[in-house]
Amino acid sequence: MNGRSTIMLSANNYLNLTNHPKVIAAMINATQKYGAGSGSVRAIAGTMDIHLEAEKKVAEFKGVEASLIYSAGYTANVGLIPTLVQGKQDVIISDELNHGSIIDGVRLTKAQRGVYSHNDMGALESVLKEHHDAERKLIITDGVFSMDGDIAPLDEIAELAGNYGAMVYVDDCHGEGVLGETGAGIVDHFKLQGKVDFEIGSFSKALGVQGGIVAGSSDVRTHALNHSRSWLLSGSQPPGVAAAQKAAVEVLMSEPEHHSRLWDNTNYFRGELQNLGFDTGKSETPIIPVMCGESTIAKEMSTELAKEGVMAGAIVFPMVSRDAARIRTQISAGLTRDDLEEVLRIFEKVGPKLGLI
Repeated sequence: MNGRSTIMLSANNYLNLTNHPKVIAAMINATQKYGAGSGSVRAIAGTMDIHLEAEKKVAEFKGVEASLIYSAGYTANVGLIPTLVQGKQDVIISDELNHGSIIDGVRLTKAQRGVYSHNDMGALESVLKEHHDAERKLIITDGVFSMDGDIAPLDEIAELAGNYGAMVYVDDCHGEGVLGETGAGIVDHFKLQGKVDFEIGSFSKALGVQGGIVAGSSDVRTHALNHSRSWLLSGSQPPGVAAAQKAAVEVLMSEPEHHSRLWDNTNYFRGELQNLGFDTGKSETPIIPVMCGESTIAKEMSTELAKEGVMAGAIVFPMVSRDAARIRTQISAGLTRDDLEEVLRIFEKVGPKLGLI
């Protein structure tokens, strides 16, 4: 950064696949073969064999019938959610800390809205009871919540959904490549294949490329590609990106050491931060917040870390509540143990200056 070697702790590149030689080679080779772009939307002339191959590989990886790739996770949410409900006879029930792209998707509908307290299953059931007579009930939750790094109790959500006749929609963009024994995500983590209707993922985080994913049944794919405006009206992914998407999934499936290294690094770093006396909040994943309280402290800490050679951004109000500012660190499989030791040394140096340890 600015000509100085810096350890990056603010990237979503959890598995370090952005720099994987197989992913890079796939992008280069496809660009040379097909050109820089497709020249059309998918629904007209923009679908190439490489797009279909990437979607088939994603479905295989996720253990579902089919998938559809969007230009981004954001466009998956704002494009798909409005197609799943029709009007005031329907209800969308959403976790209060859901991602902004989910909120935007919900705002595009005419359905009733219900919000439940974060990960509170009693509150979720109360909202379901309140709307028991709704024609369609759609429960939406993040899989991994991006500010705290905690995990939705998807097993309990799916059970409640079954009891009350609701559909389940999970945005697993920060769980893709991270959760599950092989990185297949939160549905695999809880062994809920076939019990979650709509699984949203992202290539731009752990998989290291760019693009959004909708995974589920063949009917889900057919519905999405026929009704989702953000897919129908967007130019298709550049061929190089589609090839890199497929390659990234193949690498994750064939080289599980990236996934295991990510968790080794995560567990070590979180444990050592806690041993130093830092508050890491509710973190259960490679998203590890260092809680600071006041926004001024978080900003100052980010500045001090940067001076020492660590990039770790401050998350402050209104992204989080006024008293919950934090440094959000995100661990990568590409970090060495020496990198982590250096970061911990710097945190130990900076923390006392700000009264955090």
